[in-house]
Amino acid sequence: MQEETINKYIIIVSIISSFAVAFTSNAVSVALPVIAHDLSISNIMQNWIVSIYLLIIAAASVPFGKICVKYGLKCTYEIGLIVYMLGAILSGMAPNISVLMISRIIQALGSAVLFVNGMALITAQLPENKRGQSIGFTVTGVYIGLALAPTISGILSQNVSWRSVFYVTIPLTLISLFLLMRIKKEWKMEEEKPIDIHGSLLYVVGIILLMYGFTKINEPAGIILFILGILVLVRFSKYELKIKNPIYEIRLFKNKIYTASNIASLISYFATFVVTYILNYHFQYIHGLDPQTSGIVLVVTPVIMAIIAPISGRLSDKYPPQIITAIGMGLVTIALFILTFLDKTTPFALVLLAMVLQGIGFGFFSSPNSNIIMSSVDKDDVGTASASLSTVRTIGQSFSLGLLTVVFAFVMGNVPIIPSNYNLLIQSSQITMAIATFLCLIAVFLSLKGLNYHKEKKNIE
Repeated sequence: MQEETINKYIIIVSIISSFAVAFTSNAVSVALPVIAHDLSISNIMQNWIVSIYLLIIAAASVPFGKICVKYGLKCTYEIGLIVYMLGAILSGMAPNISVLMISRIIQALGSAVLFVNGMALITAQLPENKRGQSIGFTVTGVYIGLALAPTISGILSQNVSWRSVFYVTIPLTLISLFLLMRIKKEWKMEEEKPIDIHGSLLYVVGIILLMYGFTKINEPAGIILFILGILVLVRFSKYELKIKNPIYEIRLFKNKIYTASNIASLISYFATFVVTYILNYHFQYIHGLDPQTSGIVLVVTPVIMAIIAPISGRLSDKYPPQIITAIGMGLVTIALFILTFLDKTTPFALVLLAMVLQGIGFGFFSSPNSNIIMSSVDKDDVGTASASLSTVRTIGQSFSLGLLTVVFAFVMGNVPIIPSNYNLLIQSSQITMAIATFLCLIAVFLSLKGLNYHKEKKNIE
């Protein structure tokens, strides 16, 4: 098979897989009120249906980053697709919340492999002058998944069943599996290096304690778990610096461009992921829209992201990507500031304006920022860099939804979302958006700081 054909297959598989994983995470958001009613669960448990998925991806991505490059990006990608499909099938069949949570864990393990391998394969196979645009196409797959998820989920939840939402991506993952099996080439970069099991365990335990503790930060036990998580991760970092073949190359953070871009990515997802959930709750609970109508409205932001992402990816191959990311996060900051005032009287046109600005802004941020991270490391470190992209994304998303869960706990308590609690729901949304706006401002400055590092590096060269 010619290299050009392999390149096309890899890009297609990466786009499809990115679409599938993004669709799964976002489609569930629109179905949450229906799932909550069907399974009789509270507001906080609703959020955990998504949070458990993100938590497992964040915990698994770093060790999977090393495992995949050691045993082969292609074969582990195939295994990831199979595990992902198994989790999707079991989620759709779940008779209660306990089984649904276990099924989401299985699906998240498969998703972690897909997250890691998509970017790693593109970076390992494609030439540098085509990498930014290819990453842009992959990010477009994410945003198309995010775009179609609300509409398809709303239609299925209202007219078929929330269970059918989990089955939508199965045909797509089968197509990806078929294309990968046609490729005979394999990518193994660290075959001779042993897997750092001790470091992997420290990381997994630390990140789970940190993220779970954050969602319970309003309770003494949550504070203790959060602090323990920080301590374990500090221990993990010190251990990784001492050994020869670490599971995560901490030394990469000596690269200032890499560090600034990763932190900017973490904060951006922390600030923005929760917006879909807040708007969905606002549409369905406050304004009484059905899931189908809410899904159609929520399609605006990700559709715009999908249009902008390949454009910004191509621009990042030609111009300093830090400038593009800073402009993007500036627009997102304005959008979130508008939503800080969201209440019963907010004009729909103003909400729509915020959604459009967020779509344009994040579309300009995501692809260039991913290109910065992946291009700032040597080829031997693409597995770690790809795992970093996945990890900061899912940690940010989990913290974002965790932030809403914490605000719910402080303002509303652990209660069903019913009309008597709607004023508290509005108050919770406003507080969350105010915090998110401040976080976006930090991401803007980090992007600009990255520009300074870029100039310094160019001057040295």
